[in-house]
Amino acid sequence: MNLNVMERNQMTQSNVTNNKFAYSVEEISEQTTLSKAFLRNEIRAGHLKANRFGRRVLVLSENLQNYLKKGEIEDAK
Repeated sequence: MNLNVMERNQMTQSNVTNNKFAYSVEEISEQTTLSKAFLRNEIRAGHLKANRFGRRVLVLSENLQNYLKKGEIEDAK
């Protein structure tokens, strides 16, 4: 099933709007159509802000929401 970017963003944002404070890369990957490798590259590039706690990498819910909103496509005028 192919989803366009806008549908994927809407699905992703609704999947990630629960009461969790932070998500692991694995959790984000499971809830979205984004691969773990892609997410790790986005973190390394500084596009997705993450925090390291020992060996664990966590993305705060607020940072994830901001990242997903950046990917929204504006309606063509």
